[in-house]
Amino acid sequence: MNAPLIVDGLNKRYGDLVALRDMTFHVDPGEIFGFVGSNGAGKSTTMRIILGVLSADAGEVRLGNRPIDLDLRRRIGYMPEERGLYPKMKVGEQLTFLAKLHGMDTAEAEESVRRWTDRLGVGSRYDDNVADLSLGNQQRVQLAAALVHDPEVLVLDEPFSGLDPVAVDVMSDVLKEKAAEGIPVIFSSHQLDLVQRLCDRVGIVTRGEMRALGTVDALRSRDGITLEVTGPRADVAWADALPGVREAAYGETIRLLVDPDVVDDQQILAAALDHGPVHRFTTSTPSLTDMFREVVSA
Repeated sequence: MNAPLIVDGLNKRYGDLVALRDMTFHVDPGEIFGFVGSNGAGKSTTMRIILGVLSADAGEVRLGNRPIDLDLRRRIGYMPEERGLYPKMKVGEQLTFLAKLHGMDTAEAEESVRRWTDRLGVGSRYDDNVADLSLGNQQRVQLAAALVHDPEVLVLDEPFSGLDPVAVDVMSDVLKEKAAEGIPVIFSSHQLDLVQRLCDRVGIVTRGEMRALGTVDALRSRDGITLEVTGPRADVAWADALPGVREAAYGETIRLLVDPDVVDDQQILAAALDHGPVHRFTTSTPSLTDMFREVVSA
């Protein structure tokens, strides 16, 4: 049975620099978790601690109730931001070697390598040196290295960096397939449109701290959603006292910032119609990119 990946109260300092401060979150089985933040925010440090590449000053990482140890680390599929392939080694030979390091026997490893290189579109490059591949194909091989041992957890640092649109679609499908198998998947990315499209939940990190955490929809609407109404009179504050309306700006187009958990849009529409014909009535929610900028600037 798959278990959640739990990051519990991680702290990390480098002298006076606080890299992580009480970093806490979890990734449930079958969940895709987006880990986003500016460069230097603490994403890679967190992932390296999960893998045991770095040690934390305080806190721990668990898979379910069990602290991550060497045996559990062999069950994690990891894709580092600084790609770790051997450039003068053949693709198939290298992936087979890595699969065996994770405990597979030779036959299992070779079968898995064939399956994943074909799945990721680099099967024809099986006998080529990594150095002879394009950067995009090297990226596909790096993902194969994270998947070849059938991991129970996926931790991917900037997996979409440098990929063409076709490769992005292939990698997106793989992440969704692994999540559907009940595997916790966490990845970092600066491509927030992909994070918004793929992830069940998102954590936004700033200066080593988790500043926002929740579902994509909840984060996008946490400060309210905007209703735009065109047509009714703008010289009467007809919306100010309506339930769920936080702010109202009157003009040619009337903009209302509303609480999505309280507001009744039909009540607002009826009130608008009492003050003139309604030519347009639309709802807009900030994108994850807008939300990210707001959190980081704050």
